[in-house]
Amino acid sequence: MSRLGFVAFAAFVVFVAVLPTFVSDFKAQQYAYVGIYLIALLGLNVLTGYTGQISLGHGAFMAIGGYTSAILMVGNEQFGGPIGGGVEDFWTIPVAGVVAGLVGLAFGLPALRLSGLYLALATFAIAVAMPSAIKRFADFTGGGTGINLFGKPELTGGLTGVTVLGRQLSFNDWLYYLAWTIALVAFAVAWLILRGRTGRAFRAVRDSETAAVSSGVSLARYKTLAFGISAAYAGVAGALFAVANTYVNPDTFPIALSIFLLVGVVVGGLGGLSGLVFGAIFIEFLPLWAQGEDLGSHLPGFLVDETKKPGGPAIVYGVVLILLMFVLPSGVGGLFRRVGEAFTRRR
Repeated sequence: MSRLGFVAFAAFVVFVAVLPTFVSDFKAQQYAYVGIYLIALLGLNVLTGYTGQISLGHGAFMAIGGYTSAILMVGNEQFGGPIGGGVEDFWTIPVAGVVAGLVGLAFGLPALRLSGLYLALATFAIAVAMPSAIKRFADFTGGGTGINLFGKPELTGGLTGVTVLGRQLSFNDWLYYLAWTIALVAFAVAWLILRGRTGRAFRAVRDSETAAVSSGVSLARYKTLAFGISAAYAGVAGALFAVANTYVNPDTFPIALSIFLLVGVVVGGLGGLSGLVFGAIFIEFLPLWAQGEDLGSHLPGFLVDETKKPGGPAIVYGVVLILLMFVLPSGVGGLFRRVGEAFTRRR
């Protein structure tokens, strides 16, 4: 990372730290979801953007993390399961990441035989099967009813808020700082991984598997490692997602979530980290904008009126995505790279 990159990252950290002071409690919750999506996108970009393995199943890994966190917090004795719960939400997050990461490693081994669209289809099958699997093992997951976390003592600040450094934070503010602290740490860890030997091996696999093998790169090792890292990030995001929603059920992690995550990575820019924040914003806010809220209120009147009809928001969503791909085919991260290169040449 260049000196300009460090300055930009430091400025962004300051911006994240002071933002809740200037927005409402509800907006703080929305921006917390942006941080959660950012964590998932960082992991997915390691797999798809840097290693070239397309995944349409990362919503399932988020579900694994979310249910791991919920079961550790509340337990599943009420459903006939053996786990008693009682673990504070904060401590369940790394465990959720480890569990999801191990599942990702286990899936990465048989997936070595697949690539391209075949791998995408295999991962999509996981996303399709996950809701049914959750309902099937109702003794552990609560089935279709799910697990309620609201009002539980393990949910930090759920009813009374949190006092941090003498400052009283509401639950949404606490959730915002928790999500963004983890997101910034996850960003730094991903940058450290990708800038070193492991990152170079990932990019070699993406660019040419034949050339990578001839250079001594183990395809099995690095493809599987990429799946494990990516799934671990998704598991952490899923645990935070469960805490933010204060419940989990099969509908919390729908099939569409996996597709939205891939869209977010493409919008943010494959093979880059800086633009993923915009991909996370895209996932969280574009559905609202498509319905005429927020920035949608500045759209032409005929277009906003159309969004009130059945199918209108989906049409607007699709049109915006298509236009964005035409204007920024390499995503926001690609735009940043071009601006940085132009600035360097000018200097």
